[in-house]
Amino acid sequence: MTAAGPASPAPLVIDGGDRLCAELILELSRRVGRTEPGTVVHLIATDPAAPLDLPAWCHLTGHTYLGPVPGTPRPAYALRVSPGARRTRGDAPWHPLDPPPQHAEDDPRPPNAGDPA
Repeated sequence: MTAAGPASPAPLVIDGGDRLCAELILELSRRVGRTEPGTVVHLIATDPAAPLDLPAWCHLTGHTYLGPVPGTPRPAYALRVSPGARRTRGDAPWHPLDPPPQHAEDDPRPPNAGDPA
């Protein structure tokens, strides 16, 4: 006999219906912004761009993309809400509010490339 661990809470399900991916990401961004870190979200999305756009949005924001949800009647994709995720614009959640800082060693331009002579 094994001891059962605590049950995982049910995922937050967002039914995107037949909306386009841009609309889905707007809704997802609003909902995730009010959700506790660690929460698993299942996004139901029939837009063929969803399996591309959702992982890209997760990469941009720092949320964890978990992949397709198996055994669902309609396509669904899972992510885990990350603490300290990068904030994005409310009207365009594919644009970060706080771009990453530029470090001199990351700049491909030679020193003084933009300085007037």
